[in-house]
Amino acid sequence: MTWELTKDIILDSLKDSALVLLFVFVFHILLSFIDLKISNFLIKRKKSAPLFGSLFGLIPQCGTSVLGADLYLKRYISLGTLVAIFISCSDEALLMFIEKGLADQNRLSLYSIPLILVKLVLGFIVGLIIDLIYRNQNIVQIDKVEEDEKCSHHINEKENTKIHKHLIHPLTHSLEIFVYVLIVNLLLGFIIGFIGEDTFSNFILSSKYLAPLFTTIIGLIPNCASLVLITELFTSGNLSFGALLGGLIVNAGLGMMVLLKNKKNIKNSLLVLAIVFSVGLVTSYLTCLIFGFDVAKVWG
Repeated sequence: MTWELTKDIILDSLKDSALVLLFVFVFHILLSFIDLKISNFLIKRKKSAPLFGSLFGLIPQCGTSVLGADLYLKRYISLGTLVAIFISCSDEALLMFIEKGLADQNRLSLYSIPLILVKLVLGFIVGLIIDLIYRNQNIVQIDKVEEDEKCSHHINEKENTKIHKHLIHPLTHSLEIFVYVLIVNLLLGFIIGFIGEDTFSNFILSSKYLAPLFTTIIGLIPNCASLVLITELFTSGNLSFGALLGGLIVNAGLGMMVLLKNKKNIKNSLLVLAIVFSVGLVTSYLTCLIFGFDVAKVWG
């Protein structure tokens, strides 16, 4: 591995991790002011909560899955809503589609429309089914008025509490996530750099009938590199739309790793992993059976 490649991996890892930090920090500050309203809003709308999760997951930023996992661990959202977020999120894949399609003046950008619709609807339906199966979930429900808002004395303590809640706690929590994300990005970056992207590409392209399985497995790698690799293979005309779909459905970015690092919730975390992988694999093969296993004709 050359020094240039090592430097690129380090810089890319820092950049991706910094973006996650910024996104999560800003969102957690906003969340500190409206967390009560959000939790009670989702509780009152249990049936439609997975829909909001799917819509949130469509935001083209890897911080969405991380934040979704964090909200689930805090018991602000249901298991179905979390799965909906994981299924619908695609990181920067959609932006890559639109950018390449407009730049080369081909039909590539049009693939983003069915991709968005499939992931949105699939996330909502699967999330809704999960919440129907697991009806008695322990979701946090908080009173409309917090205890510290009822008293008018101890002003200094109250101010310190607000500073901690709205600034210190979001920053501390976001930095913890940043360190974890950076470590994972560096490890996976060096692993992929050592093995080589060509090896991954040849592995996927070894059989068009096994491509959906390969992309679904590779999509589980919690790093932007796996998603970019799968998207690049599709945009270069070497991968079917069904195989692409499988890889993007299971790629929940670093959200899955944030979920799995919580040892107390490991059973539910493995359940989420199994559900997302099964949905991605089945959807991928069904799409290939309907539209064919051949590569997508995205040019002209």
